[in-house]
Order: sequence, then structure tokens, then C-alpha cells
Amino acid sequence: MCETRSLMTRLRGHILCGAAALALGTAFQPAFADDGHYGGTLKLLGVSSEGTLDPQINYTARYWPLFIWTHDGLMAFKKVNGPESAEVVPDLAEDMPVLSNDGKTYTFKLRQGIKFSNGKDLTVDDVVASFQRIFKISSPTSGSFYNGIVGADKCLAEAATCTLEGGIVADAATNTITINLVAPDAEFLYKLAVPHASIVPADTVMKDAGNEPIPGTGSYMFESYDPNASLIMVRNPHFQEWSKEAQPKGYVDRIEYTFGGTEEAAVNAILNGQADWMYEPVPTDRLAELSVSNPDQLRVSPLVAWWYAPMNVNIAPFNSLEARQALNYAVDRDALVSIFGGPALATPVCTILPPDMPGHVDRCDYTADPGELWSAPDMDKALALVEASGTKGQKVTVVTDDSVTSRGVGTYLQTVLSDLGYDATVQSISGDIQFTYIQNTNNNVQISVTQWYQDYPAPSNFLNVLFGCDSFTPGSDSSVNMSGICDKGLDDRMKAAMVLGSTDPEAALKEWGDIDYDMMKLAPAVPMFTPKDVDLISTRVGNYEFTSQFHWLVGTAWVQ
Repeated sequence: MCETRSLMTRLRGHILCGAAALALGTAFQPAFADDGHYGGTLKLLGVSSEGTLDPQINYTARYWPLFIWTHDGLMAFKKVNGPESAEVVPDLAEDMPVLSNDGKTYTFKLRQGIKFSNGKDLTVDDVVASFQRIFKISSPTSGSFYNGIVGADKCLAEAATCTLEGGIVADAATNTITINLVAPDAEFLYKLAVPHASIVPADTVMKDAGNEPIPGTGSYMFESYDPNASLIMVRNPHFQEWSKEAQPKGYVDRIEYTFGGTEEAAVNAILNGQADWMYEPVPTDRLAELSVSNPDQLRVSPLVAWWYAPMNVNIAPFNSLEARQALNYAVDRDALVSIFGGPALATPVCTILPPDMPGHVDRCDYTADPGELWSAPDMDKALALVEASGTKGQKVTVVTDDSVTSRGVGTYLQTVLSDLGYDATVQSISGDIQFTYIQNTNNNVQISVTQWYQDYPAPSNFLNVLFGCDSFTPGSDSSVNMSGICDKGLDDRMKAAMVLGSTDPEAALKEWGDIDYDMMKLAPAVPMFTPKDVDLISTRVGNYEFTSQFHWLVGTAWVQ
């Protein structure tokens, strides 16, 4: 007979029982949806908001799953459950692009009859202006995703005068858009399918729109946004479904995202039917309880992601390679896994590329027994490296957001740094500003706790985006290379690997694995663990679907 145990115990290799097996499975099958499920209000909770409502600037896992319902690009990831969600399909484009010029030219025919949520017709001029805007507002990925467009080099050098001349060509007579690249890019269609490539009206302000909603073409629109209170989404009155795969109609009429409170209060609200879902991880002690009392309300899904601690290589003490390597040796990754919820919900990592990312190689040097996997910390080696670095006794502040898990990880790192001889403290700041705060060099952040989730299934999305020279912009809130590392040799290899991926994908993936290994020799960050997604949903939510890019597909869920 199958025995009921706590979540942490049962998932450490034990067989799940009955309803819990269904709820916690990674291949949850949604029920059939029909017209009777349209309508109602979905109620979401978060401890905090998370920055701007501008889809071309915001780079957070909290808002990207919302932007895909309010804004469209030329391409989109399929809004379906499971592995097919990694496939790109035409969205505002009628069909897949015509490729020419040895893979450097993409020609798209724009759909006709599509309107923005403000009632304006979508035109090719909007597409041109949107790509120019990526550079004019210094979108976080302008230098990593879109720098291969002809003319992007001039735009990156002088954003205000960006035209992308020769790179984006519109033909109103044929309703086509031609994009010219300087070199083939096997990932380019992926890059066109993420929110930073959203098409917005040509007259959109050429600066961060902040809290003001920007009209989009999606099935929903933002009605209001108060970062201290709530974010409201309603149906776009001008939307008519043109592709169920790219942009389905969506079931609920209204989505209310309320900010404030605690994780504990959010759990109770969901259990009491006052809310439907929470963004922050369910507290570890409540997971054990819920696995017994409410297993049908839990959903566990694999993620291509990692929690990591970027170290600023340009200021003390982590401008010392030995100091960075020391922390990598000293961290007990099993302890960090326990903070997150145990081995059922997280796995120790030593690499930048997560285990399910193409190009990943099982490899760990920063451990007591170097080999394929992490084994245990090597404190003796860590202490010797700190002595060699000459940084012992220096002050170090670990910057976390104010969620329970992030603070827990930060407090653990503070303890390790203290054991290594540093004067360590933790600074916990609101989640609505922490991600941008730790990016800006003006804030002199030495080390922080953050996470990264794949934008699309390619190794450059971790290595090049997080540690490439083009992702480091001093003094900017949009500098996702938070370590500030710029190794020209590795940067050139990453650029070459992206080109190689167009002609020899297998060789490119091997090179990405080698780049990962060589980047970790420089230790710009402490890889900690790769997590699983755990969603607690109310009993009235149906048709739960999950994708590796955008997590829970809120638009395909219904409420009873």
C-alpha cells in the first residue's frame, strides 16, 4: 500500500500516491476547454511588483508571462502545454519568413486587419519604429539579442539617432518587413518571439514608459498599474483571434494581480478561495503540510533556470579572482538546496548552463572532490585562497530581494563570507526594485542573490546574455551582466559560437560547453542550484498549462 508522507520526503525518490502523483507530475494533462469556461476573474498575488510595465525594457520572470498576452511580436512561442511550447510560430507575421542572402535576410509579410488596444491599425511603420525603439530606450537585450541587425552598431553607439538603416526595411505596398543581419543567426527567430521584440505603436514614447501601459495587440490589455497596490488586465476590445497557437483568445475576462502582504498570507488566501495563485515560492514548511492536506492544488514543473550569486569583478573584494574562487569552493550547495525546499525541488549546480540546456556538461571543479558533480565544500582551499587574495577582513554586503527564500539564501551567504574572514552583512530590498538595483554599477553592489530563467532554449541565453561584453552597460538599470565581466577572448568565442550554430549546431554546442567551463574558471558568479517551479493554485482554477519559457500560461486557464 502506498504511504502518505510530506512533500520533501516523498519526492526524494519515493513513489507519489493517488492525487498527489497527478498534481506533482511534470506532464500534467489539461482538461478539454469549451465555450462554457469563458469569463470570470483570475486573482493573482505577489509580495511586490517588479518594475516597469514597458515590455521592451522589463526583464523579469514576474511580468514576461503577462506581456505575452498583451503584446505580440512578428513571431511567438506556441502557447501550449509541454515541449511544443519551445517552438516558434508566426504571430503578427502571416507565415514563417522567407530566408535569403545565405541566411542573413528575413522577409515577413505582416497580417492585415490587426489593431492595437487603442484602436489604431497595425502597420509596417509600427514594426520599424518598434525595432528602432529597442535601441533608443537601451533595452537590456539590445546589445545581445539584436546587435546582429545591420545598423545596430551605430544604434548602440548613439541610441538617440538610431535608424537601423539597411537593417529594417518596410514596404507598405506589399505589407512586408525585411530584416537584414550582418551574419547568420540560428537563434534569431527565438529572439523575435520574446517580449523585448514586441511591436508597439510608432508614436510610443522613446523612453521607459514606467507605470503607463503601452498599447499592444494581444488578447488582453493593461487597464491600470500601481506598483504599490495592483496590476489589472482586461480583454483587449479590438482583439480577434488570428492564430490560436500564437495568441489565443484567453478564457478569463479579467486578471487582478495584487501586491503586498507575505508569502504566508498568500498561501492562506489561496486555500480559502480568496485568490488563485501566488508568484513567490511557497514557504518550505507549508509545502510539507500542503503535500498532505491539499496535494491536488500543487503543480511541480521542471525549469531551465538557475539561482546564482553574481560577484562584481570591478570592485573589492571580488575584483580578486582568488576571492571569487574562494566563495565558490566554500558554498555548501546542499544547504542552499535545503533552503529552497529540498532535493525534490532543486539540484546543486556548478556550471552556468543548467542541466536541461543544450550544451550543458556535467562538470564541477569547485568542490571537495572535483569531477562531474558537486560533492561537498572545500573550506580549507577556500580559506587559503582568501589569504592569497589579501581581501580578508573587508566589508561585503549581500543584496537580496525581500522574499523569504532570497533572504534565506542571502543570510546563508553572509554566514559563509563571515567564516571566510569577511565583515559580511545582508541588505534586503523590495523585489520591485532589486533586479534593476543590482544591475546598476552606480549602486556598487558587490554580490547579490538572483535567478535566471531561459528566454529560449539556446546556451547563449545564459552565457552571452549574462556574461557577454555587450550586456554590460555601466550606470544603467538595464545591465544584466551584473558581474561586469568582459573577457574579450571569451566574448569573441561566444560570438563565433552563435555564428557556428547556423552551419554546425553540434560543434557549436560543444564549444558552448567549453566556454562554460572556461568562464567558470574566472568565477564571475557562484552557481547555486537549478530549481523546479512549484505553483499553488486555488480549487477553482482549471486548464493549468506550463511552458519552459513563460511558466504558467495564465490566459489558457479558466476559473469556475
